Amino acid sequence: MEVNNGDGVGNSNMSRKVIDEEKSTVVIPETAHQISSDSWFQVGFVLTTGINSAYVLGYSGTIMVPLGWIPGVIGLIIATAISLYANSLVAKLHEFGGRRHIRYRDLAGFIYGRKAYSITWALQYVNLFMINTGYIILAGSALKAFYVLFSDDQVMKLPYFIAISGFVCALFGISIPHLSALRLWLGVSTVLSLIYIVVAFVLSVKDGIEAPSRDYNIPGTTTSKIFTTIGASANLVFAFNTGMLPEIQATIKEPVVSNMMKALYFQFTAGVLPMYAVTFIGYWAYGSSTSTYLLSSVNGPVWVKGLANISAFLQTVIALHIFASPMYEYLDTKFGVKGSPLAIRNLSFRIGVRGGYLTINTLVAALLPFLGDFMSLTGAISTFPLTFILANHMYLKAKHNKLTSLQKLWHWLNVCFFGLMSIAALVSALRLIAVDSKTYSVFADI
Repeated sequence: MEVNNGDGVGNSNMSRKVIDEEKSTVVIPETAHQISSDSWFQVGFVLTTGINSAYVLGYSGTIMVPLGWIPGVIGLIIATAISLYANSLVAKLHEFGGRRHIRYRDLAGFIYGRKAYSITWALQYVNLFMINTGYIILAGSALKAFYVLFSDDQVMKLPYFIAISGFVCALFGISIPHLSALRLWLGVSTVLSLIYIVVAFVLSVKDGIEAPSRDYNIPGTTTSKIFTTIGASANLVFAFNTGMLPEIQATIKEPVVSNMMKALYFQFTAGVLPMYAVTFIGYWAYGSSTSTYLLSSVNGPVWVKGLANISAFLQTVIALHIFASPMYEYLDTKFGVKGSPLAIRNLSFRIGVRGGYLTINTLVAALLPFLGDFMSLTGAISTFPLTFILANHMYLKAKHNKLTSLQKLWHWLNVCFFGLMSIAALVSALRLIAVDSKTYSVFADI
């Protein structure tokens, strides 16, 4: 059985096998993408780009408004801690069993067998597809917000901006062959993130100081409050987790576990502070009337808001590429794409396949542009299972003989609790989508 040594670009013609308990096999191809080439610092910025993507501009409305001050603040802090813990469990299993597991499904297949390999793969790609769809909605919303600052002709609708966003995301995806190739773009992403976070923060402080007393009561009927609270809980875990940690860890240099732990600590310390700041200040400034896209609420010079909106749009294009990378890796590996990224065959492949994948994302985004609902549904059906349920149970199974009875009980409590949360969040998200579907038609301009 071959062990991937992590040097450079994998060979898609070579493969290893994982044997499950029923002696059936799962063939795991070596990756066509570059691995083991990035510093922990670069990987830390990959993780931080996800946390501080333009989604952060919606957390005041999608987390704080449904939860209120005390539950919202406590919820964010707890979500930070448990997300770091769960991600650490997965990171420590990266070299489990004498080999590197560079894909989430590879790790699950090695521990459980063929069925878990397939289920994990399905959950992960549902998760990533919906995140990508949400990013395109977000990019379209930012582009529309930029447009309406300078024009009130109402000719351009949200679906048009979503289509433009999908096209730009496809161009970027075609240009960047793999995750490690982002490099300089991670610095660009950080600058763009700081622009819209600082603008949102400063203008919110100004509005908050000048505004009269705000209403911080949780809006809605008793029934709607219950469902929105559950949905906000799903948004909490969505905010901190990628659902593709092994794929990100695959890019890091040896020693992969200790370096990944450094990257995670960087993400959950320095990385979360800007997100906390803009989330809390947005809710403080506007209370229960906070928009689900904060830059739509703030008052300030048109050019400043325009700069922030266009920065949010551009940063979203970069962030989407991170969450689309596992799909790109699968397709490139399956079809044996190797050699120079600029080779005619490889470039044509990326244009056709990546462009086609993002076209589907864009169509779904334009059909159902309900950003908050996508966050809730994604958290329910895939982020909870992948990040918390599976992470705890995999660690429990892999380290069974090394854990005390108390440690085993702790992991089982996590599995059961997050299993119930996942079911509750799914019901809540489906209800939200049903309600919004009655309010908005397909291809809605919201």
